[in-house]
Amino acid sequence: MFPRFDILREQLRLILANKRDQGHVTDGLEPELEGLPQSYDALAAFGRKLATLPLRPDWPHVEPNGLAEIWAECEPARPLGPIRPVDLADSARRVEAAFLGSVCGCILGKPLEIRPTLAQIRAALEGIGEWPLNDYISERLRPGLTGMFHRSWPESVRERLAYVPPDDDLNYTILGMLLLEQHGLQFTRAQVRDLWLPQLPILYTFGPERTLLLKAGLDTLEPIGIPGDMEEWVSVWNPRDEWCGAMIRADAFGYACPGRPALAAELAWRDASFTHRRTGIYGTMFAAAAIATAQVAQGWEEIFETALKFVPRRSRYYKAAADSLEEVRRASDWLDGYYRVHIRYEQYGHCRIFQETGTLINTLRFAESVGDGICKQVSQGNDTDSYGATVGSILGAFFGPGHLEERWLRPFNDEIRTSLARFYERSLSRLAKRMGELPARVAPQIGG
Repeated sequence: MFPRFDILREQLRLILANKRDQGHVTDGLEPELEGLPQSYDALAAFGRKLATLPLRPDWPHVEPNGLAEIWAECEPARPLGPIRPVDLADSARRVEAAFLGSVCGCILGKPLEIRPTLAQIRAALEGIGEWPLNDYISERLRPGLTGMFHRSWPESVRERLAYVPPDDDLNYTILGMLLLEQHGLQFTRAQVRDLWLPQLPILYTFGPERTLLLKAGLDTLEPIGIPGDMEEWVSVWNPRDEWCGAMIRADAFGYACPGRPALAAELAWRDASFTHRRTGIYGTMFAAAAIATAQVAQGWEEIFETALKFVPRRSRYYKAAADSLEEVRRASDWLDGYYRVHIRYEQYGHCRIFQETGTLINTLRFAESVGDGICKQVSQGNDTDSYGATVGSILGAFFGPGHLEERWLRPFNDEIRTSLARFYERSLSRLAKRMGELPARVAPQIGG
């Protein structure tokens, strides 16, 4: 029932490193951790101590977790209602295009998920005569990217594609859809938990999602009707609470709120705050607001200028996204844009959000279509399937139907397989239409 001591110590080391990055006073805590006895009580007390560390006096950032406090730190003039009038029939088509773009971007990046850089991807593709990327990844690329191919490659490389293979990113988009279908705009964190428990296999979760599922599972041992302390779940013993796990769950909330970035960001906060803190929450709100804005935006810059208004202005995430936007504006082409972002944020690689947000902005600046955009995004490396999926959503919502060539969908044979335990839809086209119904489904709940 109890985790091994070495597992607990490693979790505490990760949390301590997170706290240092987040501006907390951590002096002397590493040797203190190493000197702790093999005692659950001692390790638990240290874990709670890490949750209450003060910030350094010179820390310049203000990074709240509560929604009211986040709003107080955001742009006061942010749009609280619709940006412009919305045609729900047009939104349905755009959401279908966004979801299909997300699926294609996800599967395009899936074989390369293990932390490659653009330079590594380019060298490997040039080695087989396929640079620039313009199709699903070939298994011939494996020798050139030793150790970087994901274990799922046998069902996601070009030569073997026959359906949409299971992926955690797509699981979360479907779970977001189910939340909105079952509970509407008022869903709670408890309902997120109660949806995840019977649906998500634990090995299809990572980081805080796995941690929170483990805690929720243990909580089911309590008498029915006695909830656990969900605030403590996410605040104590939760390493990597700023990584991308929540950001990849934003899509359905952006789909459901065409032209309403404030509402999309609020829904994203409610979901993200179940597992994440600070940057992990802000990236999710940013992505949801971007997808919502993309459905009515008149240009790529409007998407990200608007999304930034829903991020605390004194946060590290705001600075990274705003800096990236400025660098991309000055870029001569997408490769120049990538290197401008990469030079600034190279230390924030796979799943660390900062550099990956910059590459999202870079892709939208230079993409000529959905297919062209997902290729540019995946070529920029890092968490290739997750951000291939996110950019596919933004591109599909922005360009709308007719901007994704049929060749990207044909290999799937209209079949999607998930790893969700109780989701039975296997037709990709039917699922896309169901996603497209989200704006009309939630519209009556919005009111004035």
